[in-house]
Amino acid sequence: MTAAFDIASSRAQFPALAITDEGHSRVYFDNPAGTQVPQQVIDRTVECLTSRNANLGGYFRTTVAAGEIVDLAHEACADFYNAKSAAEIIFGQNMTTLTLHMSRCLGKRFSRGDEIVLSRMDHDANVAPWLLLAEDLGLVVRWMDFDTGTYEFPEDALTRVLSDRTRLLAMGMASNCTGTVHDVKRFTAQAKAAGALVYLDAVQYAPHYAMDVQDLGADFVVSSAYKWFGPHQGILWGREDLLKDTFGYKVRPAGEEPPHKFETGTLSHEGIAGTLGAIEYLEQFGTGGTRAKRIASAWDAMAGHEHRITHRLIEGLRGFKGLTIRGITSANAMHRRVPTVSFTLEGHHPQAMAQAFARDNIFVWSGHNYAIEPVTRMGLMEKGGVLRVGLAHYNTEAEVDALLSSLTRQVRNG
Repeated sequence: MTAAFDIASSRAQFPALAITDEGHSRVYFDNPAGTQVPQQVIDRTVECLTSRNANLGGYFRTTVAAGEIVDLAHEACADFYNAKSAAEIIFGQNMTTLTLHMSRCLGKRFSRGDEIVLSRMDHDANVAPWLLLAEDLGLVVRWMDFDTGTYEFPEDALTRVLSDRTRLLAMGMASNCTGTVHDVKRFTAQAKAAGALVYLDAVQYAPHYAMDVQDLGADFVVSSAYKWFGPHQGILWGREDLLKDTFGYKVRPAGEEPPHKFETGTLSHEGIAGTLGAIEYLEQFGTGGTRAKRIASAWDAMAGHEHRITHRLIEGLRGFKGLTIRGITSANAMHRRVPTVSFTLEGHHPQAMAQAFARDNIFVWSGHNYAIEPVTRMGLMEKGGVLRVGLAHYNTEAEVDALLSSLTRQVRNG
């Protein structure tokens, strides 16, 4: 049974949510670019730097203690992804850096003329690394395209571009622009049936829904902990047999076994400790006999709250003449999106709106937000992109109403 989500308890654990500026509370709607962190993350980070500050592999107390926290974090992230083993978890600087590195490692498997499939809906972190690899190796790039009317992929979006030369599908699980949650399990099955590897970007999906890499059927899934209430840290999951069989660019003393062959150099142990803290924070809101089950049920409880405030935001935005929500809006389809709501408003530049919101202490983003492909596909690149409002489980209905009131003043003042 899923536990009820206690938003008051959640908000009390985030020091940043209590900060005011000249008596005005901060409204954090910049979450798709990075969330705030609970005290548990801060405590884990400080404790690591205070009493575990050493490199790994020695015999003295601090190195042993550092090794313990790194091992605990690998195990926790295995539960976060519902992986089979902690050996399938690779830490890195962030999703982008991990993907750039892994693209080069996987490139050893590809030959000139091979084809890779990319997505027009993706953040550039899961596009540019593969474009660069294609340029280096002479690969052919094919594109999955989405419907700009529904903001979703047609059922045949992938099959129309698959061929017997397809070697890789790289796509996101959810869009950081439109908020759409993609049917990646179905697309993964189609790609695997064609003999291709599947590399999924979960950066925008992971802060809102439970992950289950065993159910997805993909080969790699990667996210960044600072998008799900942790520190600036990337975490990649990969199938253990494939990781063992994949070439790793590394220094000679590094081991040949995963995950170490892909964890280049000295890692950010404090970031890894903070990631453990983020998972411990999430776990408290769930129920179940295992950590993986508690994490999954916590996301279920949080999703219900997020769906409610997202619907409230969308319904409020619909009342503004000339405003277009660039994503799914149906009340019964909130489960097919994350609470990232992008919009454009006739006569109002996205940057100017973001500046006006900032004056009201409401934090939002404008522009392309690294979603170059979808913003270009929607014809908005030359118009300043979109105004993006990104909700998280710690946001409230009152905060949504504050944004709508701020927008009303902007429209009234021209």
